[in-house]
Amino acid sequence: MPRPIHESVVVVTGASSGIGKATALELAARGASVVLAARREEELEQARHEVERRGAGGALAVPTDVTSEAQVERLAQRAVETFGRIDAWVNNAAVGAYGRIEDTATDVFRRILDTNVMGYVHGTKAALARFRLQGSGVLVFVDSLVAGAPQPYTAAYGMSKAAIRSFAESLRMELLLDGARGIHVCTVLPATIDTPFFHHAANYTGRVLRALPPVYPPEQVARRIVRVMERPRREVFVGRASRLGALQHTLAPGLYHRVAARQIDRHHLVDRPADETSGNVFEPMRDGGGVSGGWKRTGPTVDRALLGLAAAVPAAVLLWARRR
Repeated sequence: MPRPIHESVVVVTGASSGIGKATALELAARGASVVLAARREEELEQARHEVERRGAGGALAVPTDVTSEAQVERLAQRAVETFGRIDAWVNNAAVGAYGRIEDTATDVFRRILDTNVMGYVHGTKAALARFRLQGSGVLVFVDSLVAGAPQPYTAAYGMSKAAIRSFAESLRMELLLDGARGIHVCTVLPATIDTPFFHHAANYTGRVLRALPPVYPPEQVARRIVRVMERPRREVFVGRASRLGALQHTLAPGLYHRVAARQIDRHHLVDRPADETSGNVFEPMRDGGGVSGGWKRTGPTVDRALLGLAAAVPAAVLLWARRR
């Protein structure tokens, strides 16, 4: 069984804001020792202070760019030097971009994949080296609903999240073959979460970007992450929209494409002009160090759209059965 949370040492990447920071705070409240990693040193130190005030466990901030394998290895070394071990590792750091594929520069695609995919690879290798020595450990991959339900305007981000899901599956099978029963790999797939991510994302759409309703609180994701550390599960969804979207895409992909594409175009982007920006893809942004991005909860228009799409799933299943 995994080590109790109040006795655990946990590394969290992308911990200066959003889901990462919410997770660090939740872990601290449960008594864990937390190692926080992110590119922004000032915001990371602020997060460390908040973690220390929240819990009795220790806190360590290690500025880290996850695209650098050497920096991630140094992160793991600092964690072990300070606390003696690593019991869980949360791969969470990610960047994103919005825009049509032909309007998004190739180097933006490459950087997103380098951060979101190779960053997870670097974290996984660093964690596994310690887990194998201990004979135990929990790896948590913070993924996204777009891993199973792709969207327009987010091709690079969607590619990275689909890759993470596949990477986790391969790793589980390798650990199974090795008989490494004490090492667990858990994938968490959130829906839209109220974080600064949408303020930080690159935007090449020419339109103002907003969080796509329904929007869920980051603390909900943090609690689920901590829960899978206690009781590991292969995959967990956070937010009803995440599970629903994956189900819709699996059972009725054509219908999903038609309805979701229109809803995303209408509700994810605002019909107001926006300047082109690379966001935090290449360099961190100084603003947006909080857990929340300030996004409001679901609007009634989108609620009705989601309910209509949900109602269409049983009809699609019936049509599929008849065709069979």
